[in-house]
Amino acid sequence: MKQVAALELRFVDLQSPKNNKAHHTQEMDLKRLIVRRGQPFTLQLHFNRPFHLGTDHITFVAETGPAPMELPRTQATFSLTQTQQGNVWSASDFTVNSNSLSVALFTPASAIIGSYSLKIQLSQGQGYSVTYPVGTFILLFNPWSTEDDVYLPSEILLQEYIMMDYGFVYKGHERFISSWSWNFGQFEEDIIDICFEILNKSVYFSENPSKDYSQRNDVVYVCRVISAMINSNDDSGVLQGNWGEDYSLGVSPLEWNGSVAILRQWSARGRQPVKYGQCWVFAAVMCTVMRCLGVPTRVVSNFHSAHSVDGNLTIDTYYDQNAEILSTWKRDKIWNFHVWNECWMIRKDLPPGYNGWQVLDPTPQQTSSGLFCCGPASVKAIREGEIHLPYDTPFVYAEVNADEVIWLLRDGQAQEILAHNTSSVGKKICTKMVGSGQRQDVTNFYKYPEGSPEERSVFMKASRKMLGSRRASSPFLDLLGSGVFREQPAQLQLQLARTPEWGQDLLLKLHARRMTDRAHPRDPIRLEVHFCAQALLHNGGTREPLWRQTVHLKLDFGEEIQWPLLLPYDNYRNKLTDEKLIRVSGIAEVEGTQRSILVLKDISLEPPHLSIEVSERAEVGKVLGVHITFTNTQTMALSHCTMVLEGSGLIRGQISNDLGTLVAGHIIQIHLNLYPFKAGPRQLQVLISSDEVKEIKGYKDIFVAAARAS
Repeated sequence: MKQVAALELRFVDLQSPKNNKAHHTQEMDLKRLIVRRGQPFTLQLHFNRPFHLGTDHITFVAETGPAPMELPRTQATFSLTQTQQGNVWSASDFTVNSNSLSVALFTPASAIIGSYSLKIQLSQGQGYSVTYPVGTFILLFNPWSTEDDVYLPSEILLQEYIMMDYGFVYKGHERFISSWSWNFGQFEEDIIDICFEILNKSVYFSENPSKDYSQRNDVVYVCRVISAMINSNDDSGVLQGNWGEDYSLGVSPLEWNGSVAILRQWSARGRQPVKYGQCWVFAAVMCTVMRCLGVPTRVVSNFHSAHSVDGNLTIDTYYDQNAEILSTWKRDKIWNFHVWNECWMIRKDLPPGYNGWQVLDPTPQQTSSGLFCCGPASVKAIREGEIHLPYDTPFVYAEVNADEVIWLLRDGQAQEILAHNTSSVGKKICTKMVGSGQRQDVTNFYKYPEGSPEERSVFMKASRKMLGSRRASSPFLDLLGSGVFREQPAQLQLQLARTPEWGQDLLLKLHARRMTDRAHPRDPIRLEVHFCAQALLHNGGTREPLWRQTVHLKLDFGEEIQWPLLLPYDNYRNKLTDEKLIRVSGIAEVEGTQRSILVLKDISLEPPHLSIEVSERAEVGKVLGVHITFTNTQTMALSHCTMVLEGSGLIRGQISNDLGTLVAGHIIQIHLNLYPFKAGPRQLQVLISSDEVKEIKGYKDIFVAAARAS
C-alpha cells in the first residue's frame, strides 16, 4: 500500500482585497489583512497534495500580545469544524479544491483588538504535528456586528461616524458659530499603525503590558486610554496643549488642517508630543483614532462651556466698577466654546438605559483615576442628572448646566450680584449633521429645555448629589433656582449698528429704557455708564482693556434713548488674540443708590474669505485643476503668508506654499493640479495663515469617480 505523503503547506492567500472590502477596511489597505471582530473572513491554504478530511488535521492558533515574545500573550486555539460554533474563535465553512483548502475564520465580537499572528499546526492521524506561519492580520471593533459593544444599527450613521474621513468642527461663539473643516484621514496609509502605537505608549501599557493588552477587548477601557493619550500631560501623548499666545516653538492650534500631519509627526519624531493643540484639535485627533479603531465617533461643540474648579454648579465671574472683567479673580471659567467627542457603545458597566452616545474629552482639564482623561460619560445620564454614574459625569454635567453668577467688586470685595444666569451655560451644543455639511443642534440630548420644570428638577437633583453637606456652607448656592434678584430701574442693551469687519471701526448703539421699580416708580433717573472692551480668549480669560468710555444718561419714566458708541480700529488692531473676539462690557451706576446694571456684547470679527474652484470632473488618476482665489480685504498688509492644502484621497500628505506679503486690497490667484487616488466623496481643505490673521480657511467638496476601464 502506497504511503500518503505528509501534508505540507506551500503558500497562503489571505485574500486581503476581498476580505477588507467585506469588512469595510479597503480604504485603509488592500495588501494587509485588516478585519473586524464578530465577522468571518476567508483564506486559502495551498498544500503539496489534496487535503483529506478523515486523516489530515488542522489546528489554527491566533495570538496577540505585547512584544517581546517572552511576555505573556493571549492565544486562541481552534480546529476545523463543519459550521461556526457561536461567538467563539472558529474555522468552518471550508471547501476542498484539488490541493487547496478555502476556510472561513471567525473571531468573537468580544476579541481583543490589535495585531495578530496566525499559525496552523498540521498532523496526520496520531502523528506529530508541524507548525507553519500563515501570516498576520489586524483586528478592529465592528459596529456592523450585532454582538459587538459598538454595534450601530444604521448604515447611514455608520457611513458618517466610521467611514467619513472629513468633517467639521464648530468654533467661535454661540452667536457667531463658524464651521472649521477638518481632514480626519483615518484611512490614510500608516494611521492604523500609529493608532496602536498610541495604545502601546500609554501609562497602563508601561506598567503592565500583558494586563493592558488583555483589556483591549473592552471599548470603555480603550476609550479611556485614548482620551488620556491624545494629550501629553501624563505620558508621551500625541499633543501638547497651549492656551497662551506664544506658539513660536511649534504650530498654532489654528494652523492645523487635519489629524494626519499631527499623528505622523508624533510617530516620526519618537513619540514626542506635537506642539500645539487646543480643545478642537484634541477632539478632532481623537475622532480620527476612534473611527480608525472601529468605534462610531463624532465631534461635539458646547458653546459657553463651564469649567468648575471647586466642584459646585456655580461659575462666578467678577467685574470692577469700570466694567473690566477681572480674570485673576476667576478660578472657575466659562469657555467661549469647548469641543469633545461622543463615542457610541453599549455600557455593560451601567444600569440599563444608558447605552448610546458617551462623552469623551481628551483635552486635559482635570484628572480621572489619576490621569488627565474624561469619560465615557453617558449623554442620557447627563440629561437625567445621574451624576453618580461613571465616568466623570459630574464634570461634564457642570460643563453644560452650571449657573453663572456675575459679581461687582468694590474695594476688592464682592459686594453686589449683577446677574444670575441659569441658562447661559451650555447655550448651544452642536455637531455635524449626518450626510450634510449643515450643523445639528443636539442640546436637547444633554438637557431638558432651559427653564422647564424638568430642567430645574434635574438641576436640583444633581446639585444635591454633587454638593451634599457642602451646600449649606456656600453663600452663593442659596441663590440657585431663583433667577431674579431684584427689579432694575432701567433696561440696557448693546447692539451693533453694522456688521463688524476686521480692519474697520466698530459702531455700536446703547439702547436704554426707563422701567418701573418700587423705589422710584415714576421719577427720572440718572445713569453713569462705564464701558470697557477687552480681547476675549477662547478659555474665558481676557486681555488688558483696549478701549474705555463713560456715558452720562438721564431717563424719564417710559423714555427710550439710543446712544452711539465708536470703537476705533486703531484701538484693537494689535490687541486681539487669534480668536478675534471682543467683549464690550458696560456697568451703569444708578445715581443716589448702591445699585448697578450690567450690559454685555460679544463681537466676533470674521476673517477674510477665499474661494476654491475645480475645473474638471474628478476621476482617480486623472489631473484635476484647482483654482484658489484670495483677496486681502484688510486695510493692512498680511505678512509671512503661507498656504497649506490637505485632503484624504486627493493629496498624499500636504502641499505647502509660501505666499510672502499680501498688500491691502491685493488679489492672489493660485492654480495647481491634483491627481486624486481614491474614489468617492472627498474634501479639499485650504488654509492661508499670516502673522496678522491665522485662520483664513476654505474647503471644497469633490466627488471623485472611479477610474474608467481602458
